[in-house]
Amino acid sequence: MKEGDIVVASIQQADGIYKNRPGIFLREIRPYGDLLICGVSTQLRHEVSGFDEIIYPSDTDFASSNLTATSLIRLGYLITIPVNKVTGKIGSISSTRHRRLLERLSEYLLAT
Repeated sequence: MKEGDIVVASIQQADGIYKNRPGIFLREIRPYGDLLICGVSTQLRHEVSGFDEIIYPSDTDFASSNLTATSLIRLGYLITIPVNKVTGKIGSISSTRHRRLLERLSEYLLAT
């Protein structure tokens, strides 16, 4: 597994129930190797304009993502999980998109 992969992980939802959901592996967190993941959803209405990102079937990395529909990459839906909560990998995004997501998140965290 590498950064930029789209993984399926057991993620706690707002109602407290754990469900296998897709997410993008953004970065490994030291020292224990936990994974920083942002959620992926087909619920485009949750988009935070200028922060989240939509991946469309026409995008060059859509095929490698193995997503089945236009999806929202939710930078505001972050979790850190141990590797053993990942149940599998379904695809990956481009290194360009991965870098753009990290930069956007970093800019947000550093904004005053």
